[in-house]
Amino acid sequence: MGNLTEQGHLRHNRLDRMIDNSMVMAYRGLIKVRRTPEQLVDVTLQPVLFVVMFSYIFGGAVAGNVRNYLPLLIPGILVQTLLTAATVTGAQLREDMDKGVFNRFKSLPIARISPLAGALMADVIRYVIATSVTFATGLAMGYRPYGGLFGMSVAGLLVIFVAWSLSWIFAFFGVIAKSASSFTGFSMLILMPLTFLSNAYVPVSSFPRFMRWFVNMNPVTHLISAVRQLTNHGAITVDFWWSLLGSLLFIGLFVPLTLRAYMNKT
Repeated sequence: MGNLTEQGHLRHNRLDRMIDNSMVMAYRGLIKVRRTPEQLVDVTLQPVLFVVMFSYIFGGAVAGNVRNYLPLLIPGILVQTLLTAATVTGAQLREDMDKGVFNRFKSLPIARISPLAGALMADVIRYVIATSVTFATGLAMGYRPYGGLFGMSVAGLLVIFVAWSLSWIFAFFGVIAKSASSFTGFSMLILMPLTFLSNAYVPVSSFPRFMRWFVNMNPVTHLISAVRQLTNHGAITVDFWWSLLGSLLFIGLFVPLTLRAYMNKT
Protein backbone atom coordinates (compact mmCIF):
# COMPACT_ATOMS: atom_id res chain seq x y z
CA MET A 1 0.00 0.00 0.00
CA GLY A 2 2.85 2.33 0.88
CA ASN A 3 4.58 1.61 -2.43
CA LEU A 4 1.41 2.46 -4.38
CA THR A 5 1.07 5.73 -2.49
CA GLU A 6 4.71 6.57 -3.15
CA GLN A 7 4.34 5.80 -6.85
CA GLY A 8 1.25 8.02 -7.00
CA HIS A 9 3.20 10.89 -5.45
CA LEU A 10 6.02 10.39 -7.96
CA ARG A 11 3.63 10.50 -10.90
CA HIS A 12 1.97 13.61 -9.48
CA ASN A 13 5.36 15.30 -9.00
CA ARG A 14 6.39 14.44 -12.57
CA LEU A 15 3.16 15.87 -13.92
CA ASP A 16 3.59 19.06 -11.87
CA ARG A 17 7.17 19.33 -13.08
CA MET A 18 6.16 18.85 -16.71
CA ILE A 19 3.44 21.52 -16.42
CA ASP A 20 5.80 23.98 -14.72
CA ASN A 21 8.53 23.37 -17.30
CA SER A 22 6.04 23.75 -20.15
CA MET A 23 4.82 27.07 -18.76
CA VAL A 24 8.41 28.30 -18.59
CA MET A 25 9.02 27.26 -22.20
CA ALA A 26 5.78 28.97 -23.24
CA TYR A 27 7.02 32.13 -21.55
CA ARG A 28 10.28 31.73 -23.47
CA GLY A 29 8.26 31.71 -26.69
CA LEU A 30 6.49 34.93 -25.69
CA ILE A 31 9.83 36.57 -24.87
CA LYS A 32 11.07 35.65 -28.36
CA VAL A 33 8.04 37.38 -29.84
CA ARG A 34 8.65 40.48 -27.72
CA ARG A 35 12.24 40.69 -28.90
CA THR A 36 11.37 39.95 -32.54
CA PRO A 37 7.85 41.40 -33.02
CA GLU A 38 8.01 40.71 -36.76
CA GLN A 39 7.01 37.15 -35.82
CA LEU A 40 3.50 38.53 -35.27
CA VAL A 41 3.12 39.90 -38.80
CA ASP A 42 1.02 36.91 -39.88
CA VAL A 43 -1.52 37.45 -37.07
CA THR A 44 -1.57 41.27 -37.00
CA LEU A 45 -0.94 42.80 -40.43
CA GLN A 46 -2.01 39.85 -42.58
CA PRO A 47 -5.69 39.76 -41.49
CA VAL A 48 -5.95 43.54 -41.91
CA LEU A 49 -4.42 43.37 -45.38
CA PHE A 50 -6.61 40.45 -46.45
CA VAL A 51 -9.85 41.97 -45.15
CA VAL A 52 -9.24 45.31 -46.89
CA MET A 53 -7.88 43.78 -50.10
CA PHE A 54 -10.51 41.09 -50.64
CA SER A 55 -13.33 43.42 -49.59
CA TYR A 56 -12.61 45.81 -52.41
CA ILE A 57 -11.64 43.12 -54.93
CA PHE A 58 -14.68 40.85 -54.51
CA GLY A 59 -17.18 42.96 -52.53
CA GLY A 60 -18.90 44.63 -55.48
CA ALA A 61 -18.91 41.51 -57.67
CA VAL A 62 -20.15 39.07 -55.03
CA ALA A 63 -22.47 41.14 -52.81
CA GLY A 64 -22.98 44.46 -54.55
CA ASN A 65 -20.89 46.45 -52.07
CA VAL A 66 -18.27 46.03 -49.38
CA ARG A 67 -20.61 46.23 -46.38
CA ASN A 68 -22.86 43.45 -47.66
CA TYR A 69 -19.80 41.32 -48.42
CA LEU A 70 -18.27 41.52 -44.94
CA PRO A 71 -20.62 38.93 -43.30
CA LEU A 72 -19.40 36.45 -45.91
CA LEU A 73 -15.74 37.52 -45.84
CA ILE A 74 -14.84 38.00 -42.16
CA PRO A 75 -15.44 34.34 -41.14
CA GLY A 76 -13.44 33.19 -44.16
CA ILE A 77 -10.50 35.49 -43.37
CA LEU A 78 -10.60 34.45 -39.70
CA VAL A 79 -10.39 30.75 -40.54
CA GLN A 80 -7.70 31.24 -43.18
CA THR A 81 -5.56 33.40 -40.88
CA LEU A 82 -5.66 30.96 -37.99
CA LEU A 83 -5.03 27.91 -40.15
CA THR A 84 -1.99 29.67 -41.62
CA ALA A 85 -0.82 30.65 -38.13
CA ALA A 86 -1.06 26.99 -37.06
CA THR A 87 1.73 26.11 -39.50
CA VAL A 88 4.17 28.40 -37.65
CA THR A 89 4.47 25.86 -34.83
CA GLY A 90 5.99 23.25 -37.11
CA ALA A 91 8.26 25.74 -38.89
CA GLN A 92 9.69 27.18 -35.67
CA LEU A 93 10.05 23.71 -34.19
CA ARG A 94 12.05 22.57 -37.20
CA GLU A 95 14.22 25.70 -37.08
CA ASP A 96 14.99 25.19 -33.38
CA MET A 97 15.91 21.56 -34.02
CA ASP A 98 18.14 22.52 -36.96
CA LYS A 99 19.92 25.16 -34.86
CA GLY A 100 20.58 22.69 -32.06
CA VAL A 101 18.37 24.49 -29.55
CA PHE A 102 16.72 21.24 -28.49
CA ASN A 103 20.11 19.60 -27.98
CA ARG A 104 20.87 22.29 -25.41
CA PHE A 105 17.49 21.72 -23.77
CA LYS A 106 18.43 18.04 -23.31
CA SER A 107 21.28 19.08 -21.01
CA LEU A 108 18.88 20.94 -18.72
CA PRO A 109 17.03 19.30 -15.80
CA ILE A 110 13.61 19.76 -17.43
CA ALA A 111 10.93 17.42 -18.75
CA ARG A 112 11.88 16.42 -22.29
CA ILE A 113 8.41 17.15 -23.61
CA SER A 114 8.24 20.69 -22.18
CA PRO A 115 9.85 22.55 -25.16
CA LEU A 116 7.23 21.11 -27.52
CA ALA A 117 4.32 21.61 -25.11
CA GLY A 118 5.48 25.14 -24.31
CA ALA A 119 5.61 26.11 -27.99
CA LEU A 120 2.06 24.85 -28.54
CA MET A 121 0.82 26.72 -25.47
CA ALA A 122 2.44 29.99 -26.56
CA ASP A 123 0.85 29.74 -29.99
CA VAL A 124 -2.61 30.06 -28.43
CA ILE A 125 -1.74 33.71 -27.72
CA ARG A 126 -1.05 34.17 -31.43
CA TYR A 127 -4.46 32.72 -32.29
CA VAL A 128 -6.19 35.06 -29.83
CA ILE A 129 -4.40 38.05 -31.37
CA ALA A 130 -5.36 36.99 -34.91
CA THR A 131 -9.00 36.52 -33.90
CA SER A 132 -9.17 39.92 -32.20
CA VAL A 133 -7.48 41.75 -35.10
CA THR A 134 -9.75 40.13 -37.71
CA PHE A 135 -12.96 40.99 -35.89
CA ALA A 136 -11.71 44.50 -35.07
CA THR A 137 -10.84 45.19 -38.71
CA GLY A 138 -14.24 43.96 -39.86
CA LEU A 139 -16.06 46.11 -37.30
CA ALA A 140 -14.02 49.15 -38.34
CA MET A 141 -15.08 48.59 -41.96
CA GLY A 142 -18.78 48.33 -41.10
CA TYR A 143 -19.25 44.65 -40.26
CA ARG A 144 -22.19 44.10 -37.91
CA PRO A 145 -22.31 40.53 -36.54
CA TYR A 146 -25.93 39.95 -35.59
CA GLY A 147 -24.91 36.91 -33.58
CA GLY A 148 -23.70 39.40 -30.99
CA LEU A 149 -20.98 38.91 -28.44
CA PHE A 150 -22.07 35.31 -27.85
CA GLY A 151 -21.73 34.38 -31.50
CA MET A 152 -18.37 36.10 -31.92
CA SER A 153 -16.98 34.59 -28.72
CA VAL A 154 -18.05 31.01 -29.50
CA ALA A 155 -16.87 31.35 -33.11
CA GLY A 156 -13.51 32.67 -31.94
CA LEU A 157 -13.08 29.85 -29.41
CA LEU A 158 -14.04 27.27 -32.03
CA VAL A 159 -11.49 28.50 -34.58
CA ILE A 160 -8.77 28.81 -31.92
CA PHE A 161 -9.43 25.24 -30.79
CA VAL A 162 -9.39 23.94 -34.37
CA ALA A 163 -6.14 25.81 -35.09
CA TRP A 164 -4.57 24.40 -31.91
CA SER A 165 -5.61 20.86 -32.87
CA LEU A 166 -4.11 21.36 -36.35
CA SER A 167 -0.89 22.69 -34.82
CA TRP A 168 -0.24 19.15 -33.57
CA ILE A 169 -0.37 17.93 -37.17
CA PHE A 170 2.05 20.62 -38.34
CA ALA A 171 4.26 19.97 -35.31
CA PHE A 172 4.45 16.32 -36.35
CA PHE A 173 5.51 17.18 -39.88
CA GLY A 174 7.89 19.80 -38.51
CA VAL A 175 9.62 17.13 -36.44
CA ILE A 176 9.99 14.66 -39.29
CA ALA A 177 10.78 17.25 -42.01
CA LYS A 178 14.33 17.49 -43.29
CA SER A 179 14.39 21.30 -43.20
CA ALA A 180 12.25 24.30 -42.33
CA SER A 181 11.98 25.29 -46.00
CA SER A 182 10.72 21.87 -47.05
CA PHE A 183 8.16 21.94 -44.25
CA THR A 184 6.94 25.41 -45.29
CA GLY A 185 6.53 24.33 -48.90
CA PHE A 186 4.68 21.19 -47.88
CA SER A 187 2.31 23.00 -45.51
CA MET A 188 1.44 25.68 -48.08
CA LEU A 189 0.80 22.97 -50.67
CA ILE A 190 -1.86 21.56 -48.32
CA LEU A 191 -3.38 24.81 -47.07
CA MET A 192 -3.74 26.65 -50.38
CA PRO A 193 -6.31 24.30 -51.97
CA LEU A 194 -8.11 23.78 -48.65
CA THR A 195 -8.62 27.51 -48.06
CA PHE A 196 -9.18 28.77 -51.60
CA LEU A 197 -11.30 25.80 -52.73
CA SER A 198 -13.81 26.54 -49.99
CA ASN A 199 -16.61 29.01 -49.32
CA ALA A 200 -14.17 31.49 -47.72
CA TYR A 201 -14.55 34.21 -50.35
CA VAL A 202 -17.39 33.24 -52.67
CA PRO A 203 -20.56 31.13 -52.38
CA VAL A 204 -20.24 27.45 -53.25
CA SER A 205 -22.68 27.95 -56.12
CA SER A 206 -20.15 30.16 -57.93
CA PHE A 207 -17.72 27.26 -58.40
CA PRO A 208 -17.82 25.11 -61.55
CA ARG A 209 -19.93 22.02 -61.01
CA PHE A 210 -16.94 19.63 -61.20
CA MET A 211 -15.34 21.48 -58.27
CA ARG A 212 -18.36 21.72 -56.00
CA TRP A 213 -18.04 18.15 -54.71
CA PHE A 214 -14.62 18.98 -53.25
CA VAL A 215 -15.75 22.36 -51.89
CA ASN A 216 -18.76 20.76 -50.18
CA MET A 217 -16.62 17.97 -48.67
CA ASN A 218 -13.80 20.30 -47.66
CA PRO A 219 -13.61 20.46 -43.82
CA VAL A 220 -12.57 24.11 -44.08
CA THR A 221 -15.92 24.83 -45.75
CA HIS A 222 -17.75 23.29 -42.78
CA LEU A 223 -15.67 25.28 -40.30
CA ILE A 224 -16.32 28.56 -42.14
CA SER A 225 -20.03 27.76 -42.33
CA ALA A 226 -20.09 27.14 -38.58
CA VAL A 227 -18.36 30.46 -37.91
CA ARG A 228 -20.72 32.32 -40.26
CA GLN A 229 -23.81 30.94 -38.56
CA LEU A 230 -22.42 31.86 -35.14
CA THR A 231 -21.28 35.38 -35.97
CA ASN A 232 -24.16 36.34 -38.26
CA HIS A 233 -27.03 34.54 -36.52
CA GLY A 234 -25.76 33.29 -33.15
CA ALA A 235 -26.71 29.73 -34.18
CA ILE A 236 -24.83 26.52 -33.41
CA THR A 237 -25.37 24.24 -36.40
CA VAL A 238 -24.30 20.76 -37.42
CA ASP A 239 -21.17 22.27 -39.03
CA PHE A 240 -20.10 23.38 -35.56
CA TRP A 241 -20.27 19.82 -34.22
CA TRP A 242 -18.52 18.36 -37.27
CA SER A 243 -15.67 20.86 -36.83
CA LEU A 244 -15.41 20.10 -33.13
CA LEU A 245 -15.46 16.34 -33.73
CA GLY A 246 -12.80 16.63 -36.43
CA SER A 247 -10.55 18.58 -34.07
CA LEU A 248 -10.91 15.96 -31.35
CA LEU A 249 -10.02 13.24 -33.86
CA PHE A 250 -6.93 15.19 -34.96
CA ILE A 251 -5.85 15.55 -31.35
CA GLY A 252 -6.44 11.88 -30.57
CA LEU A 253 -4.46 10.78 -33.62
CA PHE A 254 -1.60 13.27 -33.86
CA VAL A 255 -0.78 13.99 -30.22
CA PRO A 256 0.68 10.48 -29.66
CA LEU A 257 2.29 10.48 -33.13
CA THR A 258 3.91 13.87 -32.54
CA LEU A 259 5.10 12.97 -29.05
CA ARG A 260 6.62 9.72 -30.28
CA ALA A 261 8.37 11.37 -33.23
CA TYR A 262 9.61 14.20 -31.01
CA MET A 263 10.98 11.87 -28.33
CA ASN A 264 12.76 9.80 -30.97
CA LYS A 265 14.32 12.90 -32.55
CA THR A 266 15.41 14.48 -29.30
